[in-house]
Amino acid sequence: MHKRFVNHCTIELTLKPDGPILIKSGREGADPTKPDMEFVDTYYEGRRSIYLPGSSLKGAIRAHAERIVRTVGGERRPPEPGSLWASDPLDDRDETNNPNKYLEKLKDKKKKEKAEDRHLSIGAELYRQSCFTTQLFGSTSVASRLRIEDAYPQKGSLKLEERNGVAIDRVFGSVAVGPFNYQVCTGGEFNTKIHLKNFTLAQLGLIGLVLRDLNDGWFGIGFAKSRGLGTVAVTLKKAVVQYPGCKLDGEGGFLTLSESRIWPQPKLLGVGDLVGEDAEAYGFPCEEQPIEPDGMTAMDLEVGVQLLFESEEVVKQKLFTPAVQAWKTVVIPPEIA
Repeated sequence: MHKRFVNHCTIELTLKPDGPILIKSGREGADPTKPDMEFVDTYYEGRRSIYLPGSSLKGAIRAHAERIVRTVGGERRPPEPGSLWASDPLDDRDETNNPNKYLEKLKDKKKKEKAEDRHLSIGAELYRQSCFTTQLFGSTSVASRLRIEDAYPQKGSLKLEERNGVAIDRVFGSVAVGPFNYQVCTGGEFNTKIHLKNFTLAQLGLIGLVLRDLNDGWFGIGFAKSRGLGTVAVTLKKAVVQYPGCKLDGEGGFLTLSESRIWPQPKLLGVGDLVGEDAEAYGFPCEEQPIEPDGMTAMDLEVGVQLLFESEEVVKQKLFTPAVQAWKTVVIPPEIA
């Protein structure tokens, strides 16, 4: 499915420390004037600056997405695909529940079968056999549909502090390690973007729920989250949903470039609404939702259609709310609702 590009969503957001946060650099320097644990940093706008790595943000978001899926679904691989569940990519003891293990075996098996049947779609089978979170975040066999940019601070907004700590011996109650000091960020605004490609509306809805919970402090990012660090406030700045294979019809709607399908009004479309016959092979649902974006325009060079959501309230109410409705149909299918 990654050989095609049918829909894309970009969400711009700002993360503000709601207390101290620390994403450790992983190195210990010889400079005695620096803290024992430093914030990860890089060159940004011509100077050294701390930042929030996209990989760290994606890891925290994926972990909480897995919690949500396991809460309303399952945590073990079902006998047949189609059920809502979340696998464990870190479980080396049970290979049947680790996507990096059982999908690799399945891929090797399907490659041998494809040598005999050229029409066999390995990608579709791997996707169907993946759990909901693996389908979104990827594994060693299935490419991710989500990408998060590094979050860089707005100039002049940072507040950095040094704090002291010790490790307590659990038996004797005395100091086991320390004292040590560590650097934390207590103020600032970090800008980043989340990109989703070839996504279902249920996947977009799950990301909306994760960002809601991150803003509410249900989980944090970085070091020492259980000791009060890592909580952030999330501000949704704007979002853009794009359909590169469509064009405006001049009457308030849009249609595919081949004019095979027409939508007379703005619609939020998942990948299953745009790929035709491939939807059945991958198990993509048809999820289109009528919406009222701030605007619908042509993409650059007058090819493609984009829906604009220009404020936090609009992103929440007019983008994430209909997407969460699609998520609900995954949790409670319509036939048993």
